[in-house]
Amino acid sequence: MARLRSFQRLVAHFVDIADFLLVYIEEAHPSDGWVSSDAAYNIPKHQCLQDRLRAAQLMREGVPDCPLAVDTMDNASSAAYGAYFERLYVIQEEKVMYQGGRGPEGYKISELRSWLDQYKTRLQSPSTVVIQV
Repeated sequence: MARLRSFQRLVAHFVDIADFLLVYIEEAHPSDGWVSSDAAYNIPKHQCLQDRLRAAQLMREGVPDCPLAVDTMDNASSAAYGAYFERLYVIQEEKVMYQGGRGPEGYKISELRSWLDQYKTRLQSPSTVVIQV
C-alpha cells in the first residue's frame, strides 16, 4: 500500500504530461498461498475473473484518479510485460520508452519520477530548428 501511495503522488504530479494506467495482475501473496507477513489485505488466489475484479477494487481505492485494467486469468499482460508482480513502464506511440525493473526489488518510483522529470524538461525546452536558405 505504501508503493501505491507513492504511485498516487506520482500520478498527481505528472498528470499534465502523462496518462497513467494501473493493470491489476495475479495476486503476489494470496492468503491461501505464499503469504506475506506485511500483507495489507486478505486476498485468496483468484479462481475466476470475478475474484480478480473484486481484488482489483482495492487497488482502485488506493489510486482513485487512475484508470484501472485487470489482467486476464491466463495472465497475458503479466507475461507480455514481465510484470511478475510489479513493474513500471512508459509507452509512447506504441514504443516502450522506459522499462523499470521487476518488483519488488526493481520497482523504483524514484527512477520513473526522474525519467518523467527529464521528459517534462524536454517538453518545456524550445527545440532548435535549423533552416538552410
